[in-house]
Amino acid sequence: MSEIRVTDSAAAHLQKSLQGQNDALGVRVGVKSSGCSGLSYYLELAKAIHPQDVVYQVNGLQLVVDSAGLRHLKGMEIDCIREGLNEYLKFNNPNVKGTCGCGESFSVEE
Repeated sequence: MSEIRVTDSAAAHLQKSLQGQNDALGVRVGVKSSGCSGLSYYLELAKAIHPQDVVYQVNGLQLVVDSAGLRHLKGMEIDCIREGLNEYLKFNNPNVKGTCGCGESFSVEE
């Protein structure tokens, strides 16, 4: 079982991003230092798998995570929310202890 869950709707959304990207091996998800609360998520096409990466097969999607950031993501669920014509990914992360006012960054208990 994966330490990161991806809902069916999020997997379908991410699979669309991979279409036509022949050099992409999957989707890389991680955290980076950013914003007023300290961390933010990033998603990008995984063009390589590095020795420090952890790779999950989730709902038909290859999810690549740098092992250094995994501690901030354990137990997280990535969901895709549709509101009218808009569609966006939502990160439901049990490790988050606080967010900034604009919601762009978060903090975790160390």
